[in-house]
Amino acid sequence: MDPDRLGTVAVLGLGKIGQLAARLLCDAGFDVVGHDVRPRPRSEAFPVRATDVTDPDSLTAALADRHAVLSCLPYSFNIGVADVAHRLGTHYFDLTEDVATTQHIRTLADTSSAVMAPQCGLAPGFVGIVAASQAESFDRCRSIRMRVGALPEHPTGLLGYAFNWSPEGVVNEYLNDCEVIEEGVRKWVSPMEWKETVHVGGTRLEAFTTSGGLGTMCDTYLGRVENLDYKTLRYPGHMDLMNFFFHELLMRERKELAGEILTNAKPPVDDDAVYIHVSSEGWIDEQLTRLEFVRTFRPITVGTERATAIAWTTAGSVASVIEMVSNGLLPERGFVKQEEIPFDAFTATTTGRLFGKAR
Repeated sequence: MDPDRLGTVAVLGLGKIGQLAARLLCDAGFDVVGHDVRPRPRSEAFPVRATDVTDPDSLTAALADRHAVLSCLPYSFNIGVADVAHRLGTHYFDLTEDVATTQHIRTLADTSSAVMAPQCGLAPGFVGIVAASQAESFDRCRSIRMRVGALPEHPTGLLGYAFNWSPEGVVNEYLNDCEVIEEGVRKWVSPMEWKETVHVGGTRLEAFTTSGGLGTMCDTYLGRVENLDYKTLRYPGHMDLMNFFFHELLMRERKELAGEILTNAKPPVDDDAVYIHVSSEGWIDEQLTRLEFVRTFRPITVGTERATAIAWTTAGSVASVIEMVSNGLLPERGFVKQEEIPFDAFTATTTGRLFGKAR
């Protein structure tokens, strides 16, 4: 890492993923300060400050002496953070899957003197990097299919789920329309539809449309790929039950309550698995070929602490991107698309190597 390029980072939001991202950045050589609305004891790895991120003055003070900011906050806070980072000329990174938030940040990037890189998590994020590396292998690519799910290793009940991820984010992706390219046409389709069966390592799963997982890939691949879509992976039966919950019970009209009910019913678990199935088809030397990246990521130990699969894959992805910016492997300013990040360079970073070790 070149500390003159990007050496100091503010991490906002110290939940499981924020804490882990901060620790991984410290391990990669960054000077990290963590910020959370609640006072917390000092971490062994980095100092922690109580900061109200909804107050522009407090947020400005938190970012004033930092080269970069990583927002691990709920997506609804990210526009405010991005606005302050843009004004200060601070490099900005987040984990959002929210389309409107990303569109706002993309507009800011047009006049930014620093990097604006949203969507640096697992999906969007890492899976887009994987899919783009497949697409670039073809002389002509006809389809890209991305399927990702973060699930309990030992599911119980009919839903077969546990809320190891932000309930606000899950509700958002289940209810917002989904962007796809179908037969060369860019369009929006409804969430929780297009159900199909996928097997990963012998585990039977169902996949269905959810919002935000493609990031900016429709912009990049329109006119180059005939079919492009993203679906969430769940254990069989999940989609029908969630459609019943949100639509027949009208919980789509009470999103905050829906999140509370679901989290209370299905709290986080320590034993989780991240299932990934990314496949692309196209022609190489006039031969039709299919490429697949199929993995099951499970919890690992980081330092002396156990990290859930969803935590380390998400935190590890954004930490790797920040390291690449610091090392001059990505643009120094403007909007960074996940699909423009080289897969080999990503997995060669201090944290990115974890993705090659885990299976």
